[in-house]
Amino acid sequence: MKRFLLSLVLIFFTINTLFAQRDTEHWIAPYYTNPVGGYNNKVYLSTDSTTPFPIQIYSANTLLGTVTIAKGDPKTFDVDETIISASGVTDAFVVGTKGLYLKAEKPFYCSLRLAQGSHGEIITSKGKAGIGNLFYVASSPNTRESGASTDNFTAGILATEDNTSVTVSWNTPGVKFVNGSPPLQTHAFVLNKGQSFIFAGKTDDAPGINNKGFIGAKIVTTKPVTLTNGSCNGNFSSSPGGSDPILDQSVPVDRLGNTFAMVRSKSEDPTLNMEGGIVIATEDNTDIFINGSSTPIATRNAGGWYRIDETNYAVQGGGAHRNMFVSTSKNAYLYQFVGTDSDATNGFNYIPPLNCFLPRKIDEIGKINEMPGIATTSIKLKLNIVTEVGATVLVNGVAPTPAQGPYFLTGNTQWVTYSLENFPPNLTITSTKAVTAGINGGYSSAGYGGYFAGFSSVPVIAKNQETVFLESFCK
Repeated sequence: MKRFLLSLVLIFFTINTLFAQRDTEHWIAPYYTNPVGGYNNKVYLSTDSTTPFPIQIYSANTLLGTVTIAKGDPKTFDVDETIISASGVTDAFVVGTKGLYLKAEKPFYCSLRLAQGSHGEIITSKGKAGIGNLFYVASSPNTRESGASTDNFTAGILATEDNTSVTVSWNTPGVKFVNGSPPLQTHAFVLNKGQSFIFAGKTDDAPGINNKGFIGAKIVTTKPVTLTNGSCNGNFSSSPGGSDPILDQSVPVDRLGNTFAMVRSKSEDPTLNMEGGIVIATEDNTDIFINGSSTPIATRNAGGWYRIDETNYAVQGGGAHRNMFVSTSKNAYLYQFVGTDSDATNGFNYIPPLNCFLPRKIDEIGKINEMPGIATTSIKLKLNIVTEVGATVLVNGVAPTPAQGPYFLTGNTQWVTYSLENFPPNLTITSTKAVTAGINGGYSSAGYGGYFAGFSSVPVIAKNQETVFLESFCK
């Protein structure tokens, strides 16, 4: 069996080098905006295929349009706000038809970007790695207990097959939902393919409860679904003013890991605690460690969460670069909090776990300098790269400068990080070893980001001794 698995691993490495995080199918569940709406929504589509091919875009099983892309020719597609987001009272806590499904014969990258003059965020599709049967909800722990009329939480679930039974449960009593609050801390419903359900709650409707109470909610389904979770809008910083969308697509529990690396983003005021992240446990007695410490900074049970403050970033290279190594004793979610400038420009990214099955090539991320309706001259971004020690890294064929990396991780000797600014809008990142990459930053009143590799690269195999063998192969 081990000989067979070794052959499987070698084949997988070859395939993974070619395909990275692109996929032939993508699903994006809806989000809830009220009371701050008015977003321009676009899907951004790109590929490494030099041969043009069409992508079909659906909502509620109805074809919205077709877009043809090729390498060097990424495209966007406008999505009406009523198709991907909800704002009315009766749009939440009810079976609806909001959401997107995209498919093509060749793999492609897909992200939904939403923006307006004051707010913006990127929801990065994980392709088939973003659908599954067990999730724990992530959201920002909004710091404003009351009087925060702009703050909410949102969790949109989109079905990929008919007759999908969904059961959602949460630990905190008293959570109040838009358009319905069940007497018990559980709710069940059935979705058909293309149907969706949005859980949403406003902070002001249940002060001290709705700002954090739905974090860690458990979603169990009989058939694969996708989940968009977070806040639209929210504020996890110590600044009392300002809010921003804090959204990303989740991955199911069987895609998680327990070692992570983060690179600090572009917020300028460390007193606001705009950086750091949130860990959400999926098993009881999950210890959380920072920068290689042998003493856990916290221990959480399934559905429990811990907010990592930005003071935990380690200074590297004399202060020019800050990164953080996060590990957990059991598989968990990690979302990185990001921002830009000195305002409360909140956003977050799901962070993929580190493993040797990550791709060697990310080709290509398109129009990364754009947000719908925002002048590109106002956007400031960082490209963060995580790869294995000793790797040769190229960005559009050019090696990063020594000032850009590599920088070691405190407490880990296997991985290094890079950070670049002023890069081309269409990106190809290569490494001679496993690599993942993301962008973060934003404009004056909006912080956002997204990771573009590392989600569907880990083979899902039953938890047994063969899995242990595969995991040891990475070490």
